[in-house]
Amino acid sequence: MKLAEAESTMQKTVESTQRAFNTIRTGRANASLLDKVLVDYYGSPTSLKSLANISTPDATTILIQPYDRSSLNIVEKAISLSDVGLTPNNDGSVIRLNIPPLTSDRRKEFVKMASKYAEEGRVAIRNIRRDAIDSIRKQEKNTEISEDEARDQQDKLQKLTNKYTARVDELLAEKEKDITTV
Repeated sequence: MKLAEAESTMQKTVESTQRAFNTIRTGRANASLLDKVLVDYYGSPTSLKSLANISTPDATTILIQPYDRSSLNIVEKAISLSDVGLTPNNDGSVIRLNIPPLTSDRRKEFVKMASKYAEEGRVAIRNIRRDAIDSIRKQEKNTEISEDEARDQQDKLQKLTNKYTARVDELLAEKEKDITTV
């Protein structure tokens, strides 16, 4: 694994962690809360985003308007069964999700969840570093690179690891602030 490849993979890990943070509810409506919701549409799991228009008309409501009106009930069922924790209201043409204000206990749960996602991101970054170091050591053992080159590459790799774990920590701090502010 080359340094550029490791950096690219670390960047993707940070983006994945950001997407995981987006699925955590804060006090206001956000369409990305529904990113992980899959609907059993004609026998195949399909993302809700590809089946419906999702909008946020105000800070406490998410509006879901399926492109195919006959899928309204299965979309409602999928949201009810998901781990979003919101109750859908179906009026026959659209589904409304009302975002209740968060209690302090619920906020603490969401902060814990965000911390868990951040730790998963940091572990993934460290695993990328480990794989890259193994690759560098293998090249050194096969005399493809010198000992000094190997040490230089490992130092650069550690700097990349520090940079991307710091980015995950920044994202976590932002998310915790979003969750805890009323």
